[in-house]
Amino acid sequence: MIRKPYVPTHPAGLSGLFTIYNTITPSVSLPSNMILHMRASIFTLWRILLFTSVLSCESEFEKDNEDIDDDTPIDINFATPDWATSSHSKNTSPDYATVFPQDQVNTVEIVMRASDWQFIQADMKTKFSSTFGQGGGSPGGIGGTSIFGTAEPDYVATSVKFNGIEWYKVGFRLKGNSSLFASWRAGIYKLPFRLNFDKFEDTYPQIKNQRFFGFKELSMSPGANDNSLIREKVGSDIFRMAGIPTSQTAFYKVYINFGDGLKYCGIYTMVEVVDDTMITDQFGEKNGNIYKPESTFQSFKVSEFEKKNNEEANDYSDIQSTITTLNSSLRTSNPAQWRALLETNFNVDHFLKWLAINTTMLNWDTYGTMAHNYYLYNQPEQGLTWIPWDNNESMMSRGRTVLSISLSNASSGWPLIRNLIDDPVYQDNYKNYVREFTTNVFTPEKMNTLFEYNFNMIAPFVIGPLETEQPKYTHLLSTSAFINSVTSLQQHVVSQRQQVERYLK
Repeated sequence: MIRKPYVPTHPAGLSGLFTIYNTITPSVSLPSNMILHMRASIFTLWRILLFTSVLSCESEFEKDNEDIDDDTPIDINFATPDWATSSHSKNTSPDYATVFPQDQVNTVEIVMRASDWQFIQADMKTKFSSTFGQGGGSPGGIGGTSIFGTAEPDYVATSVKFNGIEWYKVGFRLKGNSSLFASWRAGIYKLPFRLNFDKFEDTYPQIKNQRFFGFKELSMSPGANDNSLIREKVGSDIFRMAGIPTSQTAFYKVYINFGDGLKYCGIYTMVEVVDDTMITDQFGEKNGNIYKPESTFQSFKVSEFEKKNNEEANDYSDIQSTITTLNSSLRTSNPAQWRALLETNFNVDHFLKWLAINTTMLNWDTYGTMAHNYYLYNQPEQGLTWIPWDNNESMMSRGRTVLSISLSNASSGWPLIRNLIDDPVYQDNYKNYVREFTTNVFTPEKMNTLFEYNFNMIAPFVIGPLETEQPKYTHLLSTSAFINSVTSLQQHVVSQRQQVERYLK
């Protein structure tokens, strides 16, 4: 916004007071103390008039500059004509068929003001010293530890449209670590983000408890590092096929107006947020503690176990006890007692099943290599239960040293793997889950069908003819990389199964 320079002026009344002030001198035939009193009174009156004048001028200044603002002024009294109980209200159950269809690609449009996009850029610069489009990077992103630490980008209020219906003042913020960092520095507009539908309800009472067909929050994954654009979705599908509760996912065409018109930002995978609806839907309730950790489980630190509910209770005894027992000397002195104590608070059997599936299909960007991308839910009668998150790096290694199927290369720095696998009883359970997964789920026939179905669903909106992802709005290295991606996934399944056969012999 171009602002007019502010130059305060003196009304005639001020000049008159100056004249009177200057004519009252000690030469007038009045007592000197009276003259001083009169001059002091006039000076005080002059200061009051001057202050009032400045406020008046500043008010006119702000009014004048509002006229030349490059954005529409914020309207807190806007109407919500599209609001309906079935689509916007908190008092409706999550509509999975509409929001997470498995047989079509949905479309969503997001509109922000130019100043909102400028705010996002300034926020990233201030918090993370990162300027959009400057500093290198590549569409493929980078790996490693958390780039942004515990900080998160701020929200801006946007308009969201779906099937011709508008949702109002929806909170929009960027999310992610390495994939966001690489995309941001490379100037790629296909950025990972999260939507919060009632984030701004305190500012705009009209949207109190606003939901998107029963969902409060939704996460949008752009497929960074994935030339197939389907890994986030099929990774979640595979976990659920094998009996591991995981967020629902669906494909979306995403159009974003960054202040200069709608731009096609390509195919995203919408992901259900674990602590919003997923736990209630798949566990039947969510009264137990929900954590989103950043921990290796070597020791307990409150800062590494972000609570997503029950914050006021400030009770971490479930996870504290788990970590204490996990690293206890009982593991070697009395294994049976150690297992019994560990299973009191931690769902060990479920974790071993997840570990078998995750290692077999190869999903490196989680526990065992990175201390993130999982949730824990304290399920009644079962204990802390492992929930996968962020599967966009599944079924690829990106040149990293990954955990072997036998887990022989898992270090003591990851005790939840090393200590369990060193126990003969738990190792046998793990091995049985590896066998079960490769026999019943991770077969060439089932995986080929899954990959081809999802690839064919999104292809018309990636390489045409209906839409085409374009440079600066895509992470694809090339059209051929996308076309050949299914073959690469199919070969990966064959390779992993060969490793499993050698391990099970």
